[in-house]
Amino acid sequence: MTRRTRQVGDLLREELTDIIRTDVKDPRVGFFTITRVDIGPDLRSATAMVSVLGTDEERTETLAALRSASGYIRRQLKPRLRMRQIPEIAFADDRSMAHAQDIASALKELERERVQQPSTVETVEVAE
Repeated sequence: MTRRTRQVGDLLREELTDIIRTDVKDPRVGFFTITRVDIGPDLRSATAMVSVLGTDEERTETLAALRSASGYIRRQLKPRLRMRQIPEIAFADDRSMAHAQDIASALKELERERVQQPSTVETVEVAE
């Protein structure tokens, strides 16, 4: 990833978040976070990775709403970005935060079990 694509990705992430929060009025859009935006090398396509807090149904509904509003969102980007061509935006589900939360919960449970069980290590005295 070049410096330019990284900069455009960061700018797109900020602008997409702002547009969706303020301008998109679809009630299907739930609590979401755009975790990153991957830009193609020619800057003509972008994939926004979206993490949605909620059930699988809420996640599906939010992604469907964002996909249906992608044309509107792209038009709203035009005056905000100083680019000749605004990239086509695709929205993809990002479950990395949910996966990290599952791992953290599993580690906490293992720690809780370890603390509750008595130590099974026996000490042996050695006679001199």
